[in-house]
Amino acid sequence: MDAREVALLTLNACERQGGWSDGVLKKQIAAAGLDSRDAGLATQLCFGVIQNRILLDFYLSKFSNIPLRRLEGKVLQALRLGLYQMLFLTRIPHSAAVDQSVALTRAHCKNPRAPGMVNAILRNLERSLDRLPTIPEDDPAEYYATLYSHPVWLVRELLETLGSEGTAAFLQADNSQPPITAMVNTVKTDLEGALEALQAEGVHGEPHPWLKNCLVLSRSGSLEELDVFQNGLFYVQDPASRLAVMALDPEPGSRVLDMCAAPGGKSFAAAIQMKDQGEIWSCDLHPHKKTLIQKGAQRLGLTCIRPQTADGKVRRPEWEGTFDRVLVDAPCSGLGVIRKKPDIRFKDPEPLSGLPQVQSAILDNAAGYVKPGGVLVYSTCTILERENRAVTDAFLAAHPEFSRERFLLPGPAGEVSEGQITLWPQVHGTDGFYICKLRKDGEA
Repeated sequence: MDAREVALLTLNACERQGGWSDGVLKKQIAAAGLDSRDAGLATQLCFGVIQNRILLDFYLSKFSNIPLRRLEGKVLQALRLGLYQMLFLTRIPHSAAVDQSVALTRAHCKNPRAPGMVNAILRNLERSLDRLPTIPEDDPAEYYATLYSHPVWLVRELLETLGSEGTAAFLQADNSQPPITAMVNTVKTDLEGALEALQAEGVHGEPHPWLKNCLVLSRSGSLEELDVFQNGLFYVQDPASRLAVMALDPEPGSRVLDMCAAPGGKSFAAAIQMKDQGEIWSCDLHPHKKTLIQKGAQRLGLTCIRPQTADGKVRRPEWEGTFDRVLVDAPCSGLGVIRKKPDIRFKDPEPLSGLPQVQSAILDNAAGYVKPGGVLVYSTCTILERENRAVTDAFLAAHPEFSRERFLLPGPAGEVSEGQITLWPQVHGTDGFYICKLRKDGEA
């Protein structure tokens, strides 16, 4: 099984069964025994098709006599893979892209006529690459939705928030390749030590341009197999998550509650900032996530983390007024991390409408755990106003004992004078993320 076959089977499984592409792809790569080069190609093909699916289907629909919805699933995926390679991968000859898609169709599709149809459609497209059909521009939302393969409902919301130019920049960023960023575990080493250990294993890294003790990695392969990873010298985390912990500002000896902690990255960042001195209660609703946090803390050698199974909406009376710092990284729509999880864009928007109620319930509950004078930080990895500012506005109206507090972040974010900020990939070079710092009245 080669890279294209793995990509085809992954795409088909995700569309038929609703799985997340990263998890399905990882299993398919392992089952096929692909080396790092072919695994990289399979990943590029799979994510590339998902990132551009609406655009690919727009062009395919103009060259197919059969509506795409009536095509066998694997036939459609073979067509998408072939066209994606012709449009976006300059190093692959068009003829090879067509031939491989025909071969995949012959190997995996039931209809004996399907290979000929795939060949005809892709050959016609190949001859027309310099004069492809024009995307209608009369409705800006529809145009951007097709060009950048995002749902129309999301594009309409972005246009209201960012305007035309900002929306286009955000959608382009969503379809870009994000950097791999590793946070150095300064409890065990320093930036230079981590960099030397990574380079000794063939991984290229360089200091992040504005975030201290952060490395940008390339040519990394599977990080989890590296000795430097197993020895706990670093953990992978986007700078946005690190900035949320910087807003929380836990100090050595603090008592910290991370209410929605799994897989544990923000708890790890807090523990490292606290020099592993104090207590961090890291909670998640699901018992297996508690184990995940525990294993991560053990790998990093962090002893101050106390993994817990807890429902963030259910009050724990024994915790009331006992924490210096409380972090609510709330469950959300995840629309700020589309560049890392491209299939998030195709989530059904209907179930998302109930998220603000869940987020508000967790935040209301968290308020009771903060000591007088303590800090409560609310964060999400989404860019939707109704899950962000609207939630904290409603919280402040119901909790006059809290107020937003200014904080300082490194890099493009700088001074956050209003006490809240939305980070954007096209502006800050991070995941899309919201951070709000709230201070409780009283003496600390």
